[in-house]
Amino acid sequence: MKKVVVIHCWEGYPEYCWYPYVKKTLEKKGYEVNVPAFPETDLPKLDKWLPKLQEAVGQPSENVILVGHSVGCITILRYLESLSEDQKIGGAILVAGYIGDLGYDELKNFFDSPVNFEKAKRHCENFIAIHSDNDPYVDLKHADIFKKELDAEIIIKHNAKHFSGPSDKEDSCTELPDVVDSIEKL
Repeated sequence: MKKVVVIHCWEGYPEYCWYPYVKKTLEKKGYEVNVPAFPETDLPKLDKWLPKLQEAVGQPSENVILVGHSVGCITILRYLESLSEDQKIGGAILVAGYIGDLGYDELKNFFDSPVNFEKAKRHCENFIAIHSDNDPYVDLKHADIFKKELDAEIIIKHNAKHFSGPSDKEDSCTELPDVVDSIEKL
């Protein structure tokens, strides 16, 4: 059985934005889906998020697909860097991801060292990056970096902002079929 783990955004939680939609839709299709609550989401720290992701994944395998949103994307890349030589996962979906400090002191700890893209690619051969053309936080240049460095397939959505917002707000992103479609392609 394919296992999907969703890594939420900064200040996110399992019931936030499109995560319940993805979980419910994939579970109906027979996937095991885990959307764990990461610790100290108001002030995320890699040294706490990485062990939480390792725990949520359990034994890495090609049946594991990781879905990251915003800071969840760099968490995935750091996870891939941490794997031993013989460990691989089946794929990674990077939603509104970025590769470098965006100017927020709260997130600098995720970028203490450059990402080792070659090592990440040794542990995951299938990357899909989903970006918005009007994201107020993440410039589209990050999609280009994912394409160049990870050979990621790129999906650009029009006017989708940061793919976020509480589920009960009208202008929030509460469904993201591109994530489900991307997982099924893998």
